[in-house]
Order: sequence, then C-alpha cells, then structure tokens
Amino acid sequence: MSDLDLTAVRAALHEERARLLADVEETIQAPGQMTYGSQAAAATQVFEQQRDLALRDRANQHLELVDAALVRLDAGAFGTCLRCGKPIPDGRLEALPWAAHCIDCQSAIDHDRR
Repeated sequence: MSDLDLTAVRAALHEERARLLADVEETIQAPGQMTYGSQAAAATQVFEQQRDLALRDRANQHLELVDAALVRLDAGAFGTCLRCGKPIPDGRLEALPWAAHCIDCQSAIDHDRR
C-alpha cells in the first residue's frame, strides 16, 4: 500500500484546481480595431489573443485531469493506473498528483499520439 498522505494530496489537488480556475476565468482581450499603419500592432494583438486562448484551452484540459484525480481519490481508486491497473509510484504522484497512468503506460500513450 502507498505511503502517500492522501490529505496532503487532496489539498494539493484543490490548490491546483483553484489556480487553474483563476487562469480559466481570466478575461482575454480581443484585438483592437486596426487603423492604417497599425498592422504590426494588430498582428501582435492577434498573436497574444491566440496565445491566451491556447493557454486557456490547456488550463481547461489540466483542470479536467485534476477533477478526475479528485473523483478517483473519493472513489478509492487514486494511485492506480487507468490503463494497466498497477499502482502508480508515489514519486510520480507526488510530482503530478493528477497522474492517471504509470510512467510506462503514459509513455506508450504519448508514443501512440505521435
């Protein structure tokens, strides 16, 4: 059985969740109206908006992982790889408490996505 302090894990997950919610709720500025000679400024604004939208999307994806980890924690399934059913090492869970897979399975999943 794992030596992880599940109370500390739960606190870390809730802290990460609060941080992500703040990121997701941040207002993204729309580019201003373009005027003659301001193409470079408009391009910068569009780039920044696209970057912010991508960061928000990534934060939403991460939030889903954190929420799923909290569900597994409540269900008593926390720390078990969703793919192979083996225990996820404590060191991995300490570093990434939202990890749903052991390192071997995560590597295989990442390899399959390429």
